[in-house]
Amino acid sequence: MTNLKTVLGVAVLGVVSFVHAERVDFDGCCATWGDGRLTVGNTLFERTWAAGGTGLVPVSFLLKNPDIEWVADSSRKAKASGTLAVKAMIDRRSIVGAEGLHLEITVEGRAVQKTSLWLFPKASGVLIEQNGKGGSVAGAETLMLAPLHLRVTEVTLMDQTDKHNELVSEREWLLMPNEKSFDVQGCVLGAENVIDNSGLVFLKLAPLPHARQNKEEVDFHVAPAKRSIDSFFNGYPVAVLGYCGGHTGRTRALHAFQRCLREYRPARDGLFLSNTWGDRSRDARINEAFLLKEVEAGAALGVDVVQIDDGWQKGRSANSASARGKGVWNGYWAADPDFWDADPVRFPNGLEPVVSAARDRGMKFGLWFGPDSSNDAENWRKDADHLLKLHHEMGIDYFKIDSMKTHNAESLRCQRAMFDRMLEGADGAMVFDLDVTAEIRPGYFGMPDIGPLFVENRYTDSHRYWPHQTLRNLWMLSQTVDPLRLRMEILNNMRNADKYKGDPLAPALYRPDTLFAMVMMSCPLGWFEVSNLSTEYTNQMQPLVSTWKAERSRMHSGSIFPVGEAPDGVAWTGFISSAVDGTGGYALLFRELNASAEYKLDLSGYTAPVRHATILGGRGTARLADSVLSVNVPENLDFVWVKLD
Repeated sequence: MTNLKTVLGVAVLGVVSFVHAERVDFDGCCATWGDGRLTVGNTLFERTWAAGGTGLVPVSFLLKNPDIEWVADSSRKAKASGTLAVKAMIDRRSIVGAEGLHLEITVEGRAVQKTSLWLFPKASGVLIEQNGKGGSVAGAETLMLAPLHLRVTEVTLMDQTDKHNELVSEREWLLMPNEKSFDVQGCVLGAENVIDNSGLVFLKLAPLPHARQNKEEVDFHVAPAKRSIDSFFNGYPVAVLGYCGGHTGRTRALHAFQRCLREYRPARDGLFLSNTWGDRSRDARINEAFLLKEVEAGAALGVDVVQIDDGWQKGRSANSASARGKGVWNGYWAADPDFWDADPVRFPNGLEPVVSAARDRGMKFGLWFGPDSSNDAENWRKDADHLLKLHHEMGIDYFKIDSMKTHNAESLRCQRAMFDRMLEGADGAMVFDLDVTAEIRPGYFGMPDIGPLFVENRYTDSHRYWPHQTLRNLWMLSQTVDPLRLRMEILNNMRNADKYKGDPLAPALYRPDTLFAMVMMSCPLGWFEVSNLSTEYTNQMQPLVSTWKAERSRMHSGSIFPVGEAPDGVAWTGFISSAVDGTGGYALLFRELNASAEYKLDLSGYTAPVRHATILGGRGTARLADSVLSVNVPENLDFVWVKLD
């Protein structure tokens, strides 16, 4: 037996390889192999494969505490018919990810198959990357499932949010032997035992189907008569995660795994970022004097990161107020080798004065940037090195990534290399908000480790913003996507109030602190000119922002779940954050437009037993009785935020 912890001192760059070992352990993770069988696991699960003639054959998937076997008896009897070679190391999938066991496996039988497995201490399953073709279905893993009564759920996600607003939908099958086999396209598929609410969830780390080069490829195949699920790799990794506790358990497993790919750092992640583009002046007002006002106003409101959108640079994009249809939206380096220098007219002293002003007030700084997608992103090194220079020379860490086009697999490869170069060059300090509002891009799970997703462009100017719709998108997405991977917007709801006359859900009817509360379980985006906010707006929002900043590290580090009904303008809805140490958490509950001031939430299944409910924000009362939290919010379109301990 070899324990990885005992030999870290001789590791090179933190990686240790074992070619002949039969067992390795790391931080609660364990891998053993011998006689053609491989077993991996941690405190949450254990999986076993046999070396088959054409690759690894699953023979067991055991959930722990309580022990529940998910692989059918017929598969568990499989015997090894090939040979197995394993190389194990402590590694990270990227510099921002958690450490785990990384196994490189070669199976030799009738064919040779190479597979990578990633095992993390806090993940309830493994991530599988298949580097060769093998198995009864080329490029697939087949799981024969033990439970008789299965509910299979296809989760369909939608990006290109400029044209779509219903971003999540689900389809369910209660499997019957006479059901015809069917294919599923998508990144997420669940299989749940309706008897005990345990399950498996399959997560493919890939762009959404419409954004892939091969738009017809199948992701999963379900055979009800055999109770089997095939996961097709098609060049992408697939994680299979176990869970207990029904829908909440599925969300917990998905979120925990995503935080293995990108660890939560309180000083870097979940921060309040402002961006002036939401007030629709576009780049017309961007200059040094205006940005210095933004810094002052941002400091007064409690903003963490001041970001300049399109317009700080010398070149003019197609979205510029002065472009008049002649701006650039691709091929930036060819259009002007100095395109990405600071505009010498708008910023005659460069960006340093505004960056320094933000730093002096305890804030960070960010910029808009459009990677060059021409010729399959061949200029990715130029893009990466330019942003790294801004990071190293001025400490600019936050970048909104827009205009990027992922045309094909080569584009995706180059764009992945670009982000890796920057993350590694900045030791993980740079944060990229990948815009998913338009174009063909990696989407929700194509690059889950680079930073939050910029989810929406909504404007009151075009009568396309309602607070309850933004809350709905966060609530729906957070069932699958970790909320800390979502950048969600708040607007200046005093603008364009005349466009919403007579609307009972008009933005102007919400208090500013309620607008902030709606997105504070995610990465809040102040989609406005901070210097254009009224004193009343700032005074109403700032106290909640201050309290949130004091509590957010504990709240964001917990497991965050949507609770209540899906927001639709008239529901009781909200979120629970269950503390990572199991000692309470937070409840954030919203009364939309409805007649009931009272709401009860059963906390069992979300948090350990708690004794105290302390109101941190909003307006109302809260009391605890056994495991039930009862709140009273007197007014519609309002909220209450409660600390549980």
